[in-house]
Amino acid sequence: MTSSTEYSGGKRPPRLSKSWPLIGHLQELRTRPIELFARVRAECGEIGEMNWAGTRVALLTGEEAQEAFYRASDQQLDQGAAYPFTKPIFGKGVVFDGTVEQRKAAMRNQSLRDKFMRGHAETIDAEVRAWIEGLGDEGEIDVLDFFAELTMYTSSACLVGKRFRAHLPAEAYQVFYTLEKGTDALAFVNANLPLPVFRERDRARARLVEMLTAMFEELDHDEGSPKELFEVLLTLRNESGEPRYTIDQITGMFISLMFAGHHTTSGTAAWTLIELLKSPHYMKRVNEEIDTIYADGREVSYQALREIPLLENGIKEALRLHPPLIVLMRKVVHDFHYKGHTVRAGDLVAVSPAVSNRMPECFPNPDLYDPDRYAAGREEDKQLFAWTPFGAGRHRCVGAAFAMMQLKAIFSTLLRSYEFELAQAPEHYRNDHSKMVVQLQQPCRLRYRRRAATIVAARAAGSVPAPVIDRPFFLQADLDLCQGHAVCIQEAPDLFEIDSETNRVVVRNMEPEVSERAFAEAAVRHCPTRALSIEELDT
Repeated sequence: MTSSTEYSGGKRPPRLSKSWPLIGHLQELRTRPIELFARVRAECGEIGEMNWAGTRVALLTGEEAQEAFYRASDQQLDQGAAYPFTKPIFGKGVVFDGTVEQRKAAMRNQSLRDKFMRGHAETIDAEVRAWIEGLGDEGEIDVLDFFAELTMYTSSACLVGKRFRAHLPAEAYQVFYTLEKGTDALAFVNANLPLPVFRERDRARARLVEMLTAMFEELDHDEGSPKELFEVLLTLRNESGEPRYTIDQITGMFISLMFAGHHTTSGTAAWTLIELLKSPHYMKRVNEEIDTIYADGREVSYQALREIPLLENGIKEALRLHPPLIVLMRKVVHDFHYKGHTVRAGDLVAVSPAVSNRMPECFPNPDLYDPDRYAAGREEDKQLFAWTPFGAGRHRCVGAAFAMMQLKAIFSTLLRSYEFELAQAPEHYRNDHSKMVVQLQQPCRLRYRRRAATIVAARAAGSVPAPVIDRPFFLQADLDLCQGHAVCIQEAPDLFEIDSETNRVVVRNMEPEVSERAFAEAAVRHCPTRALSIEELDT
C-alpha cells in the first residue's frame, strides 16, 4: 500500500511500497529500473515518491505532470545538483559540476548550428565509407562494438575536429565504454565507494587523460594547421597568465561531448538496425527509399538527409522503445508543487522517458515497433511531453538534431553497401539496465554481406514544397522549447532571426504574406525541437 503525509504547503507525494530498510528502492533501481518506474505510475498515479538509500525522489508521469517538470525554471529545479555522482566521470568544474550559466554556454556549441551540420553530413559519410572498407564481402559483427567505434570517430570528427579524430586511438571507444559503466546507481550512496566498478571507472578516466595528453603533444608538432577546439582551450589563459583549463578539465569536456554525440548515436544505431531486421517488411521499404533517393548519384548532404522520412521514422521508433537515458532528474531548489502535492527543497524530482514513451494513452499498442505512428495523420511524436527520448522543454538534449542527422547519414551509406541479418534469436537482443547509462547487452551479433548493385529510378523533388493551404496564417514560436539551432533561419531567412543575447529565435513577422507559406511550413517541419507552429487565421 502507498501512503502520504501532510505537511506545510501540501501533501507529501504518495510513497511507493516495498521499500527495504536503509537502501529503500535502490536495489530495484539497479536491477529492474523500468519496472520500478512503471510500478510508481501504477501504484501512485501522476506523482509518487521513491527512496534511493535515503534520497527521496518524486517521479512524475503523464503528459501534464511531465510538462510541469520540463517547463520548470533552473531556479526552481536544478539539473546540475541532481547529478553529483557524475563528478568522477566528467571531473571538477565540468558539466554538472559547473554553474547554470556555464551549462547554458555549453549549449551554444556552434558546431550544432544548422550551417555547420550541413558539412557534418559529408564528414560522416566519408568516415563511414572509410570504416566499411575493411569489412570485406561478408562476415559477422557485434553490433554494439561496431557502432560504438564508428560513432566515436564520426562524433569526434564533427564536434571536435578532423585532426583530433585522426589522432584518436582505436582504444578510445573501449575505454569510454568502461567509463560509462561507472554510472552504477550505487553512486547515489557514495560515488567513491571502494567497489570494482568505480575503480574501473577511475582507471578509464585516467587512461583518457593519458591519451589526450599524448594526442596534444602530437598535435603541437603539426605546424601551420588550423587550431581545433581543444587546442584553442589549451592556449587560453586566465588573468594571472596561467592556463585556464587543465588537461583533466579538457578531458571532462571531451567526455561530455562524447556522451552527447556518441552514446546516444551508438546505442540508437544498433537498436534501429536490430528493430528493422525484426521487421523485414519495413526494412524493405527503408531500403527502397534510400535506393531511390540516391539513384541519381547525389552525395550524402544535409539537403538529401531531409528527404528520408521512412528511415527517420524507423529511427524515431527505435528511440521511443529504447531511449538512451531511462530517467532524468532535477534537485528541488524551492518547494515544487503539483496538484496538491509538494516536493520539498532538497529532494529530487524525476521523469522516465522509458515509461513516458510507452504510455498507452499516447502510444496505442505501445510495445509494438511501428514506425508508421509518425506518418502524416498520426504524428505521435508531436506529443512533446510524452514522446521524450531526448527529453523536452528547455533542457531537451541540445545534440538531438545532430544525433538524428548523424544516424541518417550513417544508414544512408551503410544500407546502400550492405545487407544484414540477425545472428541470434530476436528475444536475445535486450538492454543492460544495470547502469544509469543504458547500452545493449552483449553479445549482440549480426551477419552482413555486400549488396549487389541496385538500379532504381531517380526521384524528382524540389527544394521547397508548394504550400498546401493558401490563406492567411499566424506564425508562433515557443521560446521554452527553442535551443537556437537556427534551422528555421536556413529555411526561411526572411521570417526568423536569432537574438544574440538569449540565443533564441525571434519571429520577424508573426503574420507573413501567403507567398511565404511554403518557407514557413519548411521551418516548422524541420525545427529540431518542435518550437514552431502555424495557426490558421479566419478570413
